[in-house]
Amino acid sequence: MLYNFLDWWFESRPLAYQNVMFRSAAAVLTGFLIAIIIGPWVIRTLRRLKIGDHPEFDNEEVNRLMSVKGQTPTMGGVIILFGIFLGTLLWAKLDNFYVNMGMFCMLWLGFLGMADDYLKLTSARRGGGRDGLKMWEKMVFQVGLGVILAYYIFKHGAANWGLGGGPFNHLTIPFYKYGLTLSIGWFSFIAVLVITGTSNAVNLTDGMDGLAGGCMAMVGVVFMVLASLAGTKEMAQYLLLPYIPESDELAVMCGALVGSCLGFLWYNSHPAAVFMGDTGSLAMGGFIGYVAIVTRHELMLLIVGGVFVAEAMSVILQVSYFKLTGGKRLFRMSPIHHHFHLKGWPEPKVVVRFWLASAIFAVLAIITLKLR
Repeated sequence: MLYNFLDWWFESRPLAYQNVMFRSAAAVLTGFLIAIIIGPWVIRTLRRLKIGDHPEFDNEEVNRLMSVKGQTPTMGGVIILFGIFLGTLLWAKLDNFYVNMGMFCMLWLGFLGMADDYLKLTSARRGGGRDGLKMWEKMVFQVGLGVILAYYIFKHGAANWGLGGGPFNHLTIPFYKYGLTLSIGWFSFIAVLVITGTSNAVNLTDGMDGLAGGCMAMVGVVFMVLASLAGTKEMAQYLLLPYIPESDELAVMCGALVGSCLGFLWYNSHPAAVFMGDTGSLAMGGFIGYVAIVTRHELMLLIVGGVFVAEAMSVILQVSYFKLTGGKRLFRMSPIHHHFHLKGWPEPKVVVRFWLASAIFAVLAIITLKLR
C-alpha cells in the first residue's frame, strides 16, 4: 500500500524504501506495534464472548499443573494474523505473486484453525467432548492447500524460466552445493508434505505459555534472511543458492510475522493472558512451510525448525512405541515439552530452554549457507 502510494506521491520511491531489508525491518516494528495495540481489545472481546479454553490431557498430573489456565481466552492467533496482514499491506509490494499466495496460504489455514478452535470451545455446549475437527478433516484442507500452492508456484516458476527447468524446481540440500531437479509430481509431493508437516508441528508445539510464539519468531528471522537472499541475484549466486526472482518480498511478510509474534508474547508470556490456538499455529506453520517451498529450502526447514521437528517426532515415536510394546511409553508424555514438565522443570524454564535450542538451530541454519 505505502509502496504504491509513494510512487504516486513522489513519482519515485525514496531510496531506503526500495530496499527490501529496510521494509522487512519496518514490518517487524509494525507487526509488533499492531499486536501490542490490538491485543487488549482482542482479549477483552474473547472474554466477553466466553471463548476461553480449559486444557485437558490424557494425564492427570499435567491436568493438575495446567489447572490454573482454565478459561484463559484462546483464538488469540487473530492478533498475530492482524499484525502480519497489516504489516504486509503497509510495506510489501501488493502486486507481487509470492506475497499474494502467501496471504492466501495464511487466510486458508487461519480460517481452518479458527473453525477447529470454535468447534473445540463449543463442543460441550452441543453435548459433545472436547473435539474440534477430526484429523482427517484437517488433513483434507492442508493437503488441498499444498496441491494448490505447488501447482501455482511451479507454474509461475516455469513461466519465468521455461519448462526446461531452473532454480524454481531445484531442491536445495544443506552442506551440498548441488541441488536436485524435481518434476512437478515430486515438487507437489514435497510441497504437500511440507505444508501439512509444518502446520501440524507448530500446532503440537503450542502447549505452553510463549513456547510456539518465541520459537516461531526465531524461525521467522532466518527465513526473512533466506527470502531476501533468494530474491537477490548477486547474493544467491555468491552463496550458490537458487535465485527466485521476486521472492525477496516474502522477507517483508516474514518480518511482519516476527514482529507480530513478539507483540503477541507480550500477552502470551507466563502467565498467559491469551492463547494462540489453532488459529495462529496452523497459519504460521503453514506460511513458514510455504516460504521454504518458494525459496527452495524445504530441507533447511528441518534445521531451522529443529524444535518443531523434535516436538512432532516425539509424538510419532511415542505413539509407535506405545503400539509396538503393548502400552509402554517412551516419554512421560508427548509432545516432548510435557515430558520435561513432568520431570519437574517449571513451565517458564521449559519454555526458555526451548527458545535457546531454537536460537541454536537458527544459528546452525545460517552457518550452513557457507558450509557447502
